[in-house]
Amino acid sequence: MPLRRLSPCKVNLLLNILGKRADGFHELETLFHHVPLHDELEFALSTAPGVQFTCDQPELPVDSSNLVVRAAHRFLEAASLPGQGVRIHLAKRIPLAAGLGGGSSNAAHTLLGLNELFGFPLDAEKIGQLAAVLGSDVNFFLQDRPALATGRGEKVVGLEPFQALKGCAMLLFHPGFGISTAWAYGELARHPAALNGTPGRAADLASRFQSGDLTAAGSAMYNSLEAPALHKYPILRLYQDFLREHGAWAALMSGSGSTTFALFHSRATAAAAIDPFQKRFGSTGWLQAVTF
Repeated sequence: MPLRRLSPCKVNLLLNILGKRADGFHELETLFHHVPLHDELEFALSTAPGVQFTCDQPELPVDSSNLVVRAAHRFLEAASLPGQGVRIHLAKRIPLAAGLGGGSSNAAHTLLGLNELFGFPLDAEKIGQLAAVLGSDVNFFLQDRPALATGRGEKVVGLEPFQALKGCAMLLFHPGFGISTAWAYGELARHPAALNGTPGRAADLASRFQSGDLTAAGSAMYNSLEAPALHKYPILRLYQDFLREHGAWAALMSGSGSTTFALFHSRATAAAAIDPFQKRFGSTGWLQAVTF
């Protein structure tokens, strides 16, 4: 029987860039939170050696440029299974280049899925090492709690669930265009204040969420990458302003964008914003509502 895993997405409740490092990466601190919207991965053994990867979205590459393929190859090598064959199919539901970590989540759950498929030959520490090599956000998806991440995002500390968010709802809107992560980081040089943030904002925001003060938490949410993104795509700011005017207590771009997410006190208040939002901005794009 094939093994199936759901691969969730995330939002960054805060993304604070602290400067560019000597290795070319950016030092950062971020507060991650899972979003219960998922891609689905299916794994099966194959008699043909190597990795056979398919996806139901033709625009997604299925060669070695895909993180799923890279994760699978690294797993087979690390587990000393170089001649083994696996089939992996991805049912893609999370939009591409959205700032939601869909590719990173797919990579993490490929590592976890293959480890289960082959009887857990690798321990958690080794899986974490493989994840860190694959990408900055991958380690977050190896666990299922909110997390504070530092370094380039690979140093992850899981946090207790934010009880203040229980019962709250989130609207997520992807407008149909993506923003390149490399472009967003490259443009930070034009925005020195966003490139060189003050450390400690992520821990402060986590404390506000844990205290239950949503007003204080909403005022502290921040994303350094909004500086270049909202300058080039000012409509993203219009989305945020509109959602705040229609009941959201916070609205922010996730990651490098282009997804805007807004937090509401209840599912009812979030639902009430959907119709006016679509009347204002049209019904195209990816619009989803979730409840915590």
